[in-house]
Amino acid sequence: MSTKPRLFSGMQPSADSLQIGNYIGALLQWKEMQSTNDAIFCVVDLHALTVPQDPALLREQTRRTVAQYIAAGIDPERSILFIQSHVPAHPELAWILNTLTGFGEASRMTQFKDKAAKQGTDAASVGLFAYPTLMAADILLYDTNVVPVGDDQKQHIELTRDLANRFNSRFGTTFVVPEPVILKATARIYDLQNPEAKMSKSAASDSGVVWMLDEPSKTAKKIKAAVTDDDRVVRFDRAAKPGVSNLLTILSAFTSTPVADLEASFEGRGYGDLKSTVADAVVATFEPIRSRALELLADPAELDRILATNADRAEAIAQPKLDEVYDRIGLLPRR
Repeated sequence: MSTKPRLFSGMQPSADSLQIGNYIGALLQWKEMQSTNDAIFCVVDLHALTVPQDPALLREQTRRTVAQYIAAGIDPERSILFIQSHVPAHPELAWILNTLTGFGEASRMTQFKDKAAKQGTDAASVGLFAYPTLMAADILLYDTNVVPVGDDQKQHIELTRDLANRFNSRFGTTFVVPEPVILKATARIYDLQNPEAKMSKSAASDSGVVWMLDEPSKTAKKIKAAVTDDDRVVRFDRAAKPGVSNLLTILSAFTSTPVADLEASFEGRGYGDLKSTVADAVVATFEPIRSRALELLADPAELDRILATNADRAEAIAQPKLDEVYDRIGLLPRR
């Protein structure tokens, strides 16, 4: 049995390709964390159902997300990498946790309030409302010690902790109470054409988003066309020079070089040099990832084998935990 802390994290299959913000903000850090943790990574396709989905597209995006995880360095032999819906214990535990969650408590979740305000309460599904309890189930099923999240998910981890403590208090110690690990601040990457806005798959224009599966020439072209400013000094200043600062942040992440050192190296050089250097660094990293991902997608039988094996590994942990929960709350076992 591993003595490393258990880590759980997941990502929705929400696009044909992950983008540079996903890579820096999550995958790059997950790759490092799997060396120091007993890591479990999940493509949370059930969470994706909180918004309308095209069935064929959802299946394709799920496959493509898994392929990119593996290609970017998530090792499905060293870590567990699986599809959420392949382990039925997730929605089953979520229902139990729903019965322990107060309506007012769920209503206070910031993400639900924000999304419901945008689309209207009548259009917001019960699934969206219960999203945080499914997330809690994802985490608690695996006796998770640490959960790497962005600031926007911290409230959901607090609910998870509350539910774990509540269950343990009522029915006896059953769940490990997890700790959030806030991902590094370098995770925030901005749109290349609108450096005031976070890079997002839902951006109004594709021209400011760098996708992991883009052709290398397309990636380089987007970076070289990035918005900067009228000044010529390569200097990090988020308020005054958002475009240049964004490029420095990307280059820092891809080269593991402190921003201050990059500023010094570009002294007396212009934005053209900066953009070319960033483009070269991103293409050098993404080109082999793209090739490996496309190779995996071209062999669906092998991808299915990996997913089936890892679902079995996940279920071997999750099902005994669910059985314990059912026993503690008094559900009659099936003989």
